[in-house]
Amino acid sequence: MRTSPTTVRRALAAAAGAALAVGLFTACGSDGDTGGDADTAEDFDFSCPERTDGEPQIDEAANESQPFVFGTPGDPTSLDPILASDGETFRVNRQVFDTLLDADCTDTVPGLAESFEQNPEGTEWTFHLREGVTFHDGAPLDGAAVCKNFDRWANFKGGFQSPNFTYYYSAVFGGFAENDPAMGIETESIFKGCTADGLTATISISQYTSSFPGAFTLESLSIISPLSIDAVADVTLPAADSPLPEYTQTVGTLAGTGPYKLQDWNHSEQEVTLVRNDDYFGEPAHVKTLIFKTISDETARRQALEAGDIHGYDLAAPADAQALLDAGYQVPIRGVFNLLYLAYTQGHAPLEDHAVREALSYAVDRQRIVDSVLPAGGMVATQFIPPSLEGYSDDVATYEYDTDKAKELLAEAGAEDLSLTFCYPTDVTRPYMPAPKDIFDIIASDLEAAGVTVEARPITWVEYIPTTRSGECPLYLLGWTGDFADPYNFLGTWFAAPSTEWGFDSPEVFDAIAAANTEPDAAARVDLWKAANEAVMEELPGLPISSSPPSIAFAANVYPPDVSPLTREDFAQVSFTTGS
Repeated sequence: MRTSPTTVRRALAAAAGAALAVGLFTACGSDGDTGGDADTAEDFDFSCPERTDGEPQIDEAANESQPFVFGTPGDPTSLDPILASDGETFRVNRQVFDTLLDADCTDTVPGLAESFEQNPEGTEWTFHLREGVTFHDGAPLDGAAVCKNFDRWANFKGGFQSPNFTYYYSAVFGGFAENDPAMGIETESIFKGCTADGLTATISISQYTSSFPGAFTLESLSIISPLSIDAVADVTLPAADSPLPEYTQTVGTLAGTGPYKLQDWNHSEQEVTLVRNDDYFGEPAHVKTLIFKTISDETARRQALEAGDIHGYDLAAPADAQALLDAGYQVPIRGVFNLLYLAYTQGHAPLEDHAVREALSYAVDRQRIVDSVLPAGGMVATQFIPPSLEGYSDDVATYEYDTDKAKELLAEAGAEDLSLTFCYPTDVTRPYMPAPKDIFDIIASDLEAAGVTVEARPITWVEYIPTTRSGECPLYLLGWTGDFADPYNFLGTWFAAPSTEWGFDSPEVFDAIAAANTEPDAAARVDLWKAANEAVMEELPGLPISSSPPSIAFAANVYPPDVSPLTREDFAQVSFTTGS
């Protein structure tokens, strides 16, 4: 993406076995085309937008003197990538820190490693690092620095093992060198070790997993300076509910290798300021100063753009897109790689009853959500992975909207007077969920029409994820934007093992996902993923609702970055232009 020629990127992508089919998709231009409705998987566009209007006249003076300000829906949580699991944190950190491999669209491409290879069993991954790369603090990148990061993560103790902090590491490697029973992690880590030899690092795991090589692109697994690791070596987190350490909230301790360096985090103003890294190993960032400013309300973000207070913002409301285009703003629409769902937490009676979960699923008019809330190009989801991934199955159990059938099933289950608390997030928009309250209102009205009493529980976003993960919400809305093109990144993220957020224990589901994830033969793995997908939808832990293409807005005098279906925009590509 940043420095690699297209031929190198595609060669590595082929070696990685990227699963997405890429078609032709052009970002929205001044003609106002925001795409058509997608009613079936065949109509759905999963490809990656590309800028097609040629290189504009760049305003180099503005790039040097004027900060580029981007409005975000929420604050970042941590400047230490390993202690993060949310998109707003990743948006900032990916400009500062680099990973061994990178993502171009949904292809796996070179990052800090210019090449890699694996052994036939997929249990040894050897990375050949770029020469001459230095961290922002002057430390050199080499194999020892890479191994120091992996060894640090593997040997986390206490609260550092909590999914509240190291969610992605646990999801990828299963556990730690010594699991802390208080953190609830029972699975054995597949990480065996990391060995270094000059500019080479070899990571060994105990068994094949389809998460690799894609997981090496995860922002949580960004490589930080060995001097930074030494500086935080004595920091502890006693418990899962401990506050994040001070070093994660202030600039000055952590150094990466990215095109930008951390300069300031003003918590009161909700601004993070980055400055260009002139020693970056790739093409330097065009704009010298980059500011991410939190504006949680989507209307306020639009108004800030219109007033010239910011130069771009994420998750433009579908209703605003056309008006912005007509006014001369740029509104490129990302390719689609996300999923919104309604979760049924089976720790709450009577949601452990399959007939009740079926009834709730028949009660929801998902097409109404797609038609009235989502941007053009959205579609109803029938399963917990997008149609673009291997393992998507045409044979999953489906639940078409049918209020009468929902009532019949509730009656048969003896749940005619069912009352359920329904949680939804406030003060936030997500790529898969552009208007949480509107979506909640539609689903709640559908459930009430089927005879279910809904008790609304709005929760601020900062508390929403911990609350839903703890199993407190019988019903809740949530979703996922994929990190890399493998079914495990969706199905495995949710259903690989028992968890409080879903509250079910199905050996059939867990075994089906494990079988697919550990099968090294690609052809056999497709069939196993289909079987896993079908097992999940038979269990019906929740109702897949939709997938949709999130948009992003920029001022007319901005040459924007390539927009990413993974929401991984590289702001080093941004420039001011001489246009109005």
